[in-house]
Amino acid sequence: MDFQEYIPFWKQLTPQQQQTLQCSLLKKTVLKGTTVHSGFEDCAGLLLPISGQLRVYISSEEGKEITLYRLFERDMCLFSASCMLKNILFDVIIQAEQDTTLLHIPVEIYKQLMEESLAVSHYTNELMAYRFSDVMWLIDQILNKKLDTRLAAFLIEESQLIHSNNISVTHEQIAHHLGTAREVVTRMLKYFQTEGLVLLTRGNIQLVDAKRLKKLAFVSLK
Repeated sequence: MDFQEYIPFWKQLTPQQQQTLQCSLLKKTVLKGTTVHSGFEDCAGLLLPISGQLRVYISSEEGKEITLYRLFERDMCLFSASCMLKNILFDVIIQAEQDTTLLHIPVEIYKQLMEESLAVSHYTNELMAYRFSDVMWLIDQILNKKLDTRLAAFLIEESQLIHSNNISVTHEQIAHHLGTAREVVTRMLKYFQTEGLVLLTRGNIQLVDAKRLKKLAFVSLK
């Protein structure tokens, strides 16, 4: 594997820094459903998927979950190493939504590179700003958007990810993604079904009228 192409700042590193990073990189494969980071105390290092899909989410003491964002190929995750970032105490959980192969950069190595290299420092700041934008967008969704538009947006996104209108997902899983109760999701999906937007079967949702769903989802994306 030519791992250099997955490191955004590789060409801006000195030969010595490249060697240090190369010697410290670990490649691992995790199975779907595996928790790869379990909170702030689990400061394992930075994660960089090269295939597969990861879910980054937070969970309340009552067990209520909400997805912050997802990580796909080439998406670096800083919050799995948030202990190295001053005043950032994001207690996030990261789970594999698919069988995933990823590169792991130890905290101490990345921190050293960030202190030595302006390119790494700049990349880190940009990535932090990008992720905070994701979180702020999510807060706006929760506070200002109706659940029907958020649910429609979720279904369209899932359909696009798997390139199919048949989505294998439970109402509980959707509730975890959207930060709401399973019963609320079930009621909304049943309403979607009566409106001819979806067809519900056990553990599966078929998008019957994707065009109308996209129109509804567009309200959430504004």
